[in-house]
Amino acid sequence: CQPVPKPESRMEVCDLNPCPPRWKVTPAGPCSSSCGLGVAVQLVTCVQIHQGKEVLQEEHLCPVAEKPLTSVPCVIRTCSYEWSFSEWSECSTSCGNGVQTRQDFCLHSLTRKHVNSVFCRRFPKAIVMRGCSSGPCPEQVGTTSPGAELQPVTPATHLTTAAAAREERYKKLEPRQEQTKTSGGEEGTAKGCFLCAVGVCGSLFLNATGIINMTGVESSDCTVAIGRPLREEITLRVLESSLNCSAGEVVLFSGRMMWRTGCRKLPLSLINSRTNTLIVKQRVVLPGNGVILQYNSRTATKKYYQDCDKQLFGPQGEIVNPVQLPDQRQEVVCRTFIDVAPQHRIAIRALYTDLGTEGNQTHFNYILVRDVSTMKTMVFHGKQQFLWQSTGSQAEIEFHE
Repeated sequence: CQPVPKPESRMEVCDLNPCPPRWKVTPAGPCSSSCGLGVAVQLVTCVQIHQGKEVLQEEHLCPVAEKPLTSVPCVIRTCSYEWSFSEWSECSTSCGNGVQTRQDFCLHSLTRKHVNSVFCRRFPKAIVMRGCSSGPCPEQVGTTSPGAELQPVTPATHLTTAAAAREERYKKLEPRQEQTKTSGGEEGTAKGCFLCAVGVCGSLFLNATGIINMTGVESSDCTVAIGRPLREEITLRVLESSLNCSAGEVVLFSGRMMWRTGCRKLPLSLINSRTNTLIVKQRVVLPGNGVILQYNSRTATKKYYQDCDKQLFGPQGEIVNPVQLPDQRQEVVCRTFIDVAPQHRIAIRALYTDLGTEGNQTHFNYILVRDVSTMKTMVFHGKQQFLWQSTGSQAEIEFHE
């Protein structure tokens, strides 16, 4: 090309439109855990290249569906210790609903040998109890047999001669001059309680013994609760039942260590709570149907609680973390059980917390709050103040370290 004059070099703008906004990710921050699986936080911003420079933009200008995660998993190194669990036990009942349990123990990650559980205190444990079903009980099978179907009775608001005689019979069994139930601060006496079935739903019974009439209630779902001190357990007997099993009417008995439903062959059957609390929930389709229960409390056959555990029943109160005794094992976790009337809910407000200085020490010291109805747990560390609310009428608090 030497004989041809060479043109001058020049630059032309090919596109005056700026590049579309895009997401920009900065390097991730430190891992939240010193060992094992943790979370690292990274900064995600929306930027746009304009004249060769990045210009910060509003986030809605970037494609929302393509936004990177602000938290990403990270692993520094394998932890030296970890929680491990045994296999789940067999269901506690041969039929119907029961519970399964498993043992927890602390393992050395490398040697896989058991060590003192204090080495695993920094890691919250998984659940060690769950519900199970062993299939329908013989009395719950849907086949009919002579006399198996219970006939509905007239509502309690229209007492027949038979109902009046039944009332007089059960009055002799009821405790005299004792408060038989508490519901939102209201208290009733044993006298005339057989006729108070309409208002029995949502009540919390705290007496050592009593009769609960759940027939003729206005609500299709009626729930009552029975509570006693931690050292006791509750035995309940079904005196009468007019539930219509074919219509789907049923009664549920539940406690911290048992769960059972039934309809057929309920009269004279015995229910043992195995702990100090018991909830009875009745589902009735036809008006006037229901069950009549008699309960008693006794000293528990097995110890199901720690010496530092506490039980609260009142509508309000103050919870102070328990102080361990000098001769107490350090791996003991102290708990507080809260039970209120079934129609109420629980709110726990932390007025003051100080679980140690900032740093790794706070992993050993934490408060775990469990919602019993959903079995969901929340863990609170450090000096975190909080307001926690339940979905049901039972809650448990565990104080670790």
